Amino acid sequence: MSKNRGEFSESGSYGTSNVPVVRNVFFRRSRGCPLSDLDDNEISYQNVALLSRFISERGRIMPSRISSVSAKKQRKLAKAIKRSRMLALMPFVSQ
Repeated sequence: MSKNRGEFSESGSYGTSNVPVVRNVFFRRSRGCPLSDLDDNEISYQNVALLSRFISERGRIMPSRISSVSAKKQRKLAKAIKRSRMLALMPFVSQ
């Protein structure tokens, strides 16, 4: 009897190896852009509630690899955050 996968061997165990199947550690499911349903007009320096979602606790702009925002929207988001900081609608640094 051959030791092919799916057949019983002479010792009675199923398969040829006892190594457990390990999931890919580096696999990351791609998420959609959280701003994809918004228009470009809604990403504005006046919309402080939206912009504050993409600011860390220390007041830094979150990178797109963490927030999963598309590159085009990330550029508009960064520009809107910087404008709202210059007009004192948002703080530069959180305390």
